[in-house]
Amino acid sequence: MADILSTGISGLRAFQRALDVTSHNIANVSTPGYSRQRVELQTREAERYGSGFLGTGVDVSTITRSYDELLATQMRGATSSSSRLDVYASKAQVLNDLFSDSSTGLTVSLQRFTNAVQGVSNEPTATAARQVMLSEAQGLTQRLKTYDSRLDDISAEINSRLTNEAATISTIADSIARLNGQIVSGQSAGQAPNDLLDARDQQLALLSEHLNVQVVKQDDGAWNVFVGNGQSLVLGNQPAKLVTSRDALDPTRLTIAYQAGSTTSDLSATISGGALGGLLDFRRELLDPVRNQLGQIAIAVATAVNSQQREGMDLYGNLGSDLFAVGPVGVQAGSGNAGSGTVAVTRASIGSLTANDYILEYSGSAWSARRADTGAPVALAGAGTPASPFVADGLSIVVGGAPAAGDTYKITPTAGAIHGMSVLFTDPGRVAAAAPIRTGAALSNAGSGSISAGEVLDAGNPALRSSVSIAFIDATHYSVNGAGSFVYTAGDNIDVNGWRVSINGAPAAGDTFTVADNAGGVGDNRNMLAMMQALSGGILAGGTESIDGAVSRFVSGIGVATNQAQVGADAQQVILQDTKAAMDSVRGVNLDEEAANMLRYQQAYQAAAQVIRITQDMFDSLLRATQR
Repeated sequence: MADILSTGISGLRAFQRALDVTSHNIANVSTPGYSRQRVELQTREAERYGSGFLGTGVDVSTITRSYDELLATQMRGATSSSSRLDVYASKAQVLNDLFSDSSTGLTVSLQRFTNAVQGVSNEPTATAARQVMLSEAQGLTQRLKTYDSRLDDISAEINSRLTNEAATISTIADSIARLNGQIVSGQSAGQAPNDLLDARDQQLALLSEHLNVQVVKQDDGAWNVFVGNGQSLVLGNQPAKLVTSRDALDPTRLTIAYQAGSTTSDLSATISGGALGGLLDFRRELLDPVRNQLGQIAIAVATAVNSQQREGMDLYGNLGSDLFAVGPVGVQAGSGNAGSGTVAVTRASIGSLTANDYILEYSGSAWSARRADTGAPVALAGAGTPASPFVADGLSIVVGGAPAAGDTYKITPTAGAIHGMSVLFTDPGRVAAAAPIRTGAALSNAGSGSISAGEVLDAGNPALRSSVSIAFIDATHYSVNGAGSFVYTAGDNIDVNGWRVSINGAPAAGDTFTVADNAGGVGDNRNMLAMMQALSGGILAGGTESIDGAVSRFVSGIGVATNQAQVGADAQQVILQDTKAAMDSVRGVNLDEEAANMLRYQQAYQAAAQVIRITQDMFDSLLRATQR
């Protein structure tokens, strides 16, 4: 009789637990991260009875959760990748909208200035055309400054978000460490704390939205979390922190640092995935290059216009002066430098100038340079002295002082150009539309020779505007101002006093050609035509790329990067949804299934209760039989 009662009670208890778990599943059908739980039943150990064994009932061996560790790992990876691409694509779209706008984009702004230069070449004496050119020069400068300011805002926003990301990641790490401690304690009591395991998985999934993580299991049930190149964010119940710190070579920039105790180490180069990785990748791969390329374009425009201005003559008969000013090359000493070295850098060749930043380092005996983004070495020609500066990628570098071994300097050739950009004069009469020299041929010339209009090679030559006579001694020789006898070859350059002309055809003996001051040549537009040619000709990349080409490559490059990021984000979102669906199919609660389980366990519970009632009836019958 006692065996029957014990068996019935075991069933009653087991199915009560099963009903409890089923109701728990139903209650959490919409809880994020919840894994469906299941009661695992096992037969009690049988007792020997006569020549055989008699069963003694049922026990609840454990309560398991429906969980697939491989799918969970895949979902963390997909979440990290999707979050990174979403952040990257959204930031890239901001840049794309900024530079490709049909009314305020860079291409439109540059074209307006070019059209104004064309207007002066069409009407070189018109004050209105000159004023329009100066207004468009001012407008181009302001537009470039607006771009630069917007890039500053984006950089500041990234700094702010990095601070928030570091704080959020550290908070999540604290939660995971606390849950590790609770899980270890729960498992030591002999039962898996399923809800705590779900909570930890949910925190890990949340952490994956911010950065890519690697998870390693411990035997005691705790999970260790690693980031970067293996730095431990969580070890058992001990969390570490991520913090922000100032870049040693750029005080305006925040970096991500790993903090363990009182020591910190920079992780910016090794962090990947998640929103944090997306921000760092966007800044490194798109924002920094865009700022540098925009500065390079501004320098190219200023160089082309200023060079031609200096070779022309304004309405007052004076040689032209620079129209644009640009910011200098940026040099930032490392915050950890121990020496007192000095580094002065200037732009030596616009054609060789790149959009890269550089790190200059002193080893204790020699200087070396490398690219800031890739670390690739950059050759330094020269000795680094004022008489023989280092020359690299269009830069002239002079070092001095007493640097210490390990001292570093960051060189930014183009990033600060726009910040210091301005228009240097507002008087329309100072636009140098004319050439300072003019050429002519004597009316008495008997040959068929003709002289070119001439071009200025060195506007600083003091004899540039002095009159020069080129007289032919015979058909194959000429003299300059009565001096020398030079061999004549049709089309060869004749360079004198900072200018260049060429003579073609067949001059006769006694023919004379003159190069003289263009005083009074206010209607001359040759210098404006040369400026148009300079703006449209090759000036960058060793003279192979025009400003228009650079702008087109710049704008289209941002567009391509934005499109690729968005396509990648859309594709990764599909992968993430598929992974989530696979995970939900394993751990998700199905109400139809739970309703069926509820009915099944209810019937089993009622049957077990019936066994107990029958046991009572049998016991009552026995008592009545023994009362006689």
